[in-house]
Amino acid sequence: MKTYYGNREKCYRCFRPKSSCMCQYFCEIETETKFVILMHPKEFKKVKNNTGHFTHQNLKNSELFVGIDFSDHKRINEIIASHESYILFPSENAINLTEKNPKESTKPLAIFLIDSTWSCAKPIFYQSRNLQNLKHMSFTTTKTSQYQIKEQPDAAYLSTIESTLVVLELLNDHGIESIEVELLDSFLEPFYQMIAYQKSLIENPKSNAVRFKRHTNSVE
Repeated sequence: MKTYYGNREKCYRCFRPKSSCMCQYFCEIETETKFVILMHPKEFKKVKNNTGHFTHQNLKNSELFVGIDFSDHKRINEIIASHESYILFPSENAINLTEKNPKESTKPLAIFLIDSTWSCAKPIFYQSRNLQNLKHMSFTTTKTSQYQIKEQPDAAYLSTIESTLVVLELLNDHGIESIEVELLDSFLEPFYQMIAYQKSLIENPKSNAVRFKRHTNSVE
């Protein structure tokens, strides 16, 4: 199967151009917890710096859906019905995973992740009626984002893949997961390799492989 982005052949697994495919760096972790990644269409179109695809490929027990209003999405509603479901979304009533074990039933755990900018995440949450009924989850961490090619709104903001790693580590702490430390240590490898690749292009103004802006941290 061949997929193309512009005139360049595109990898249909990591959704990057074949010339900068990151698939070799995926660690493919098995988890008891199901992760559901809800990707905004605008995020789906970002070829160079989308970490939702990396998160999905790193987690065998994960599913990824692209859209905005998931209210009547059959598969998502099946997951919600069969799992003890949370959405990683900050709120006053959110269960802080850093402090509390979220498991309250015998159902398998499912965690929904919105992969988008904050401004685009709000429409997904507020238009999807089924998501509004989910329990909220948050965490507390001293980690800061390593997204060196993208300026985050705040130092405390983490990318989708960085946030998921924190969640995995905390699930390990609560005994919900038993993921080997070596696998957790390699979870961000495709993310780091992608950053290194994009930085090399930015630092090479003669490269024809990508358009870039000087004096900024963001790649077009």
